[in-house]
Amino acid sequence: MDPRSPLVIDTHELKRRAGSQREVSFTAPAPADLGIDVIGVPEGDPIQFDLRLESVVEGVLVTGSATGRLVGECARCLVDIEDEFLADVQELYVYPESEAEPDEASRMEGDLIDLEPALRDQVVLALPFTPLCTDDCPGLCPECGTRLADEPGHQHENGIDPRWSALGGLLQQNERPQDK
Repeated sequence: MDPRSPLVIDTHELKRRAGSQREVSFTAPAPADLGIDVIGVPEGDPIQFDLRLESVVEGVLVTGSATGRLVGECARCLVDIEDEFLADVQELYVYPESEAEPDEASRMEGDLIDLEPALRDQVVLALPFTPLCTDDCPGLCPECGTRLADEPGHQHENGIDPRWSALGGLLQQNERPQDK
């Protein structure tokens, strides 16, 4: 764990005394790949943290929030969208000598805690699986790809798709009565 990383916090001043606490507020750049394919936090975007670090018997309890900007595209019409996220952070970081199972809690390295895994869990799990520009987004025209929100009355005549027009001639030939 790199103590110079913006998402690593040194808890040395809590001195492992249960009940001691401190509040920290800071801005850190977003790590890479904080999101899913269609929406996420751009790498390097500022994320605002407002946290309380509290020393408990097992380690350090971190509670608070993280806020930042989300960027993506609508799953129906593919227009760019921008939103904000508010992630509640609550994570227990156990001391290195703790007997807690590794799967049950995050482990400290010395006096250092790494916020990135907890941030990633909270942000990615809270993202919409299919983000929409509006709740009633009509999407794209399946025939020509026009964004239907821009052209509400958009429609097509029931003509033959030009890519299939050559086959139309075959259909007409088969419909002629056969000479016997």
